[in-house]
Amino acid sequence: MYASSTLQLTQRERREMKAPPKYTLLFLIFNFFFSYVHSQASDSCNSPLTLPTPLPFDTTSLQCVSVWSAQSFILRYVQGAPNVWNFVLSAPNRNAYIGMGFSPDGNMVGSRAIVGWVGADATTDMKKYFLGGRSSDLVTTEPPNQGLLQIGNTSMVVQSNQIYMAFQLISDSPSTRLIYSVGQVGRLPSGSNFQLSEHQDMISTSLNFGTGQFQTQDSPQASLKRSHGLLNMLGWAILLPIGAIIARYMRNWDPIWFYSHAVVQSIGFILGLSGVICGLVLENRLNVSVSRHKGLGIFILVLGCLQVIAILARPKKTAKVRKYWNWYHSGVGRLLIFLAAINVFYGIHLGNAGSGWNAGFAAVLVILFIISLILELRLCLKK
Repeated sequence: MYASSTLQLTQRERREMKAPPKYTLLFLIFNFFFSYVHSQASDSCNSPLTLPTPLPFDTTSLQCVSVWSAQSFILRYVQGAPNVWNFVLSAPNRNAYIGMGFSPDGNMVGSRAIVGWVGADATTDMKKYFLGGRSSDLVTTEPPNQGLLQIGNTSMVVQSNQIYMAFQLISDSPSTRLIYSVGQVGRLPSGSNFQLSEHQDMISTSLNFGTGQFQTQDSPQASLKRSHGLLNMLGWAILLPIGAIIARYMRNWDPIWFYSHAVVQSIGFILGLSGVICGLVLENRLNVSVSRHKGLGIFILVLGCLQVIAILARPKKTAKVRKYWNWYHSGVGRLLIFLAAINVFYGIHLGNAGSGWNAGFAAVLVILFIISLILELRLCLKK
């Protein structure tokens, strides 16, 4: 009996030893979540600059500005001496280079930039570049103590998945036109001359070093890109569907429906044609290859021209071929609208316009689809 009690106690103790203490699992989950959030925390002007490695200049009096919210770029700066400016640019480490350039006119071409990155082996590097043109062979490295941009002490620190690129600029009054860029993921400067690949995104700003106020400067390419997208979206993918809805469901109001349909489609065609022209000019300026997007856009333009020709060659209602003309006109129109919607979404993807553009355009298409569905049901019920 005594041995049996001892055996039971031993088994209970073993079960208690195997069972986790109370709240242990909850504690482990909380600890993991806290560690994850801490490791993912980004830099902020509201938090003090505390780095494990000291920078080559005093950081206690740095002024802080969030210069590029979309990419979480934070710039800290101060005039350390009459001809010395201290800068610290921080950004998330996304396996891509980060750059800050001083431009005479706000454009990337003709500016001089400081570019830093973290290699695959966790080593850091920072180089000075002269952006002499749009192609990679015109973007060349410069020694720190040569060129118009004189660089003093430099340092790079990585902390909590955040890059801190610190450098001293030898200048009485640095250019207030500053540009920032982030490279494509996985395409770090390479080769013996550290060739710089095309950036994934960039922004041009002007900064008042005294007050810390800055403004984002729209480059001509950014304005042209926005115009290209808006004109094509409004012309091909919004107005043309509205005109098609008028032609199919508003025939009771003859001849108002016809003139309304013609006016809406004409405006849509003119806007779409303008958007295609903007796209061709944009491709030439950016020197990029978007063959699929361009080919689909030209094909849509050809379909639009065929629709215009079909209207001019429209047979009379009493003609025998009028039935086949109606089939052709409606079929080409539906194909045009379908391809236009696809190409607009593809263009949003190529331009890195963000989810807001996708959501807005998708919402408009859903509204037009619901309206068409309701009118189609009404038409079926009447028949």
